[in-house]
Amino acid sequence: MRASDLTVEYPTVTMSTPAIEAARILAGGDLPGLIVVDDDGKPLLVLPGTQVLRLAVPPYCQDDPALARVIDEAAADVFIRELDGRTVQECLPEKPKELPVVEGRATALEMAAMMARTRSPLVAVTAADGTLAGVVTIHALLDRVLGESA
Repeated sequence: MRASDLTVEYPTVTMSTPAIEAARILAGGDLPGLIVVDDDGKPLLVLPGTQVLRLAVPPYCQDDPALARVIDEAAADVFIRELDGRTVQECLPEKPKELPVVEGRATALEMAAMMARTRSPLVAVTAADGTLAGVVTIHALLDRVLGESA
């Protein structure tokens, strides 16, 4: 089994995509993260949903979760509004990790190793020209590997 056998279309965003739009894409597709591509469609990095939340959750609540308990429910329910006016680029970690990307001929073990090493629930699969061909999710990979080993 090769990456190209498991590749599916997947939503992408750019650095200039509004962060709130990225959050809506994540929620609407029940996705663990998004692929950030450049203007040529080449993958730059994986944006985990947790990084989008990091920008929305007030820093004092991240530093001390007990403080989040003192915020009344009405205010707590609208924290996502902190994303208004911000872009995907602002959601990125200070030090981006290795890009979880493989070529279409990568094996299941190569994809699993990449996911494990980068702690990413998905890998970007590139075409010969380096553009995004699609994505393989951890769920698809495990379903296929477990189904074939049974």
